[in-house]
Amino acid sequence: MKNEVTVAVCNTHQEAEQVVKKLQQLGFNMKKLSIIGKDYHEEDKVVGYYNTGDAIKSWGKAGAFWGGLWGFILGAGFFIVPGIGPLVMAGPFVSAFVGGLEGAFVVGGVSALGGALFSIGIPNNSILKYESDLRADKYLVIAHGTSEEVNNAREIISDSLPAVEVSIHH
Repeated sequence: MKNEVTVAVCNTHQEAEQVVKKLQQLGFNMKKLSIIGKDYHEEDKVVGYYNTGDAIKSWGKAGAFWGGLWGFILGAGFFIVPGIGPLVMAGPFVSAFVGGLEGAFVVGGVSALGGALFSIGIPNNSILKYESDLRADKYLVIAHGTSEEVNNAREIISDSLPAVEVSIHH
């Protein structure tokens, strides 16, 4: 079975949190969920760090949101992405992003973020849009899985939060 993704573009961390909670309540496998976003650039202090075996100490004004995710989403990281800025990522997308960092040096002209989005099945025209969304301080909630799983995730998100933009990528 081919893996696919559903991507929800959320305007605020509150919307992203609602999407995550609704997916969790209705039984979506949280190990197949990724979140990418930023919402802490307005603070003058260090916003956080992550390393193996340690915990995130501070994430600025969205700290409660990010802190609540670490309990059930596997894999997390904090990255400075040229052209976009500091991003927090959680879930399977982190591995794709790290792989994209390595590939970006080999394949010129593709950002690590773009390479990671492409590697999970997102087409080029959508990559540009999602990068713009992240620059505009929006959040991406990505459900990974089979066709059935991502269709189910899209329905859950669309039914519970109709204002959130949702797309499936095969």
